[in-house]
Amino acid sequence: MDNLKILVVDDESRMRKLVKDFLVKKNYTVLEAEDGEQAIDIFFSNKDISLIILDIMMPKLDGWQVCKEIRQYSKVPIIMLTAKSDEKDELLGFELGVDEYISKPFSPKILVARVDAVLRRTVGIEEEVIEVGGIVLDKVAHQVKVDDKNIDLSHKEFELLTYFVTNQGVALSREKILNNVWNYDYFGDARTIDTHVKKLRSKMGEKGNYIKTIWGLGYKFEVDS
Repeated sequence: MDNLKILVVDDESRMRKLVKDFLVKKNYTVLEAEDGEQAIDIFFSNKDISLIILDIMMPKLDGWQVCKEIRQYSKVPIIMLTAKSDEKDELLGFELGVDEYISKPFSPKILVARVDAVLRRTVGIEEEVIEVGGIVLDKVAHQVKVDDKNIDLSHKEFELLTYFVTNQGVALSREKILNNVWNYDYFGDARTIDTHVKKLRSKMGEKGNYIKTIWGLGYKFEVDS
C-alpha cells in the first residue's frame, strides 16, 4: 500500500504534523488542509486520494459539511476525528457514510492501524495470516489459534472474528457487521450477531474479552495493553 495518498484535514497544525509524521513512516503520501473549504478544493483537484482523515470542529466549513459535500460525488473512505465523545455524533457519522470514528485524544499508532485496516478493505489488499494479542488467524487454512491452541469455530464465527481482527480498534455497528459478515441480502434479526459474539467469546476464553460491547451501537475488537 506504499504511496497511497491520504488527505489530513485539521485546523491545528501540530495535529496535522503528528498524524502526517506517523503516516509518512508507513510510506503513505500525505496532503494537508487547514479548514473545510481548503479540504474540498484539494480533494476535487486530486482525483487519486485514497482516504480522508477529517476533523469535525473547523473554521469555514466543519467536518460534517465537508463529509456531506464529498459524499455527493465520492465513496472515498473517511475517518472522522473529534474532541467530543458523544454517541449522537458517532451515530451521525455512520449515517453520513463515515467509515471510522476516532475521539481525541488518540494514539497515533492506533490511528495508523485503522488507516491500514480501511485501506486493506478498500484497495483489496489482505494479509493471509494475522497475529494479534495471542491470536493467530490463518485465512487460507481457515484456522484460528489462541495462545498456540487450535479453537474450533463455525464458518460464520470464523468470518466474524476475521472481521473484528481486521478492524481492530474500530467501533462497528450491528448493521455494519451484518452487511459485511452476513452480506447485504440478510434480512434477519440483528440479535443473531449477539448470539454469535457470545459463542465466539466463550470459545476464545480470556481472549474473548478483546471483543468489547458498545452499548446502543455494536462491538469493538480491542487488545488490552
